[in-house]
Amino acid sequence: MATGNAEATKARILEAARDEFSAHGIAGARVDRIAKAAGCNKNLLYIYFQSKETLFATVLEQNLRRVYDELRFTPDDLPGYAARVFDFSMAEPGLMRLMAWAGLEQETGAVALRNAAQSAKVSAMEAAAREADGPGARFAPEFLLTAILALATAWSAASPFGPRLSPGLATDPATLRMQIADAVASITGAPRTGP
Repeated sequence: MATGNAEATKARILEAARDEFSAHGIAGARVDRIAKAAGCNKNLLYIYFQSKETLFATVLEQNLRRVYDELRFTPDDLPGYAARVFDFSMAEPGLMRLMAWAGLEQETGAVALRNAAQSAKVSAMEAAAREADGPGARFAPEFLLTAILALATAWSAASPFGPRLSPGLATDPATLRMQIADAVASITGAPRTGP
């Protein structure tokens, strides 16, 4: 029973920490607010996670794993992949902010999972290009992947460039999704195969 309580407490801490880190980053996050939101003593955070930085790294890794599990990468359908990234980024504003904070505040060594996922995608793109004689051959896979991700997340909560979507905005999410997929199809020379 005690183990179940400990796991439930850890889960509450991780959920509260995600919200706190998404809103305030590492430097602005407060352990006392996380503990209060999780309904536990702040000492438990240090018992389970040792430090605020370790807690952030745990929250980030847990959520990056979720991104990689939920966003199926398709090197033979980059327009469809871009559309799915757009959908995910619009549905998960807190996660997008968390990832932005990680980029701003984390040491580069703390995102090994992200680097491994990126390398796997680039390798898959290289293999697809060898098999399919050319779409995207004008651009290096690393450049192309970064450009696709930047375009697909430009309207997310964490982007400093895209306008925020609101009811008064002329472009609705469905139109943006289609335009992003069409743009990636144009850039890569690939047909749009997905919705």
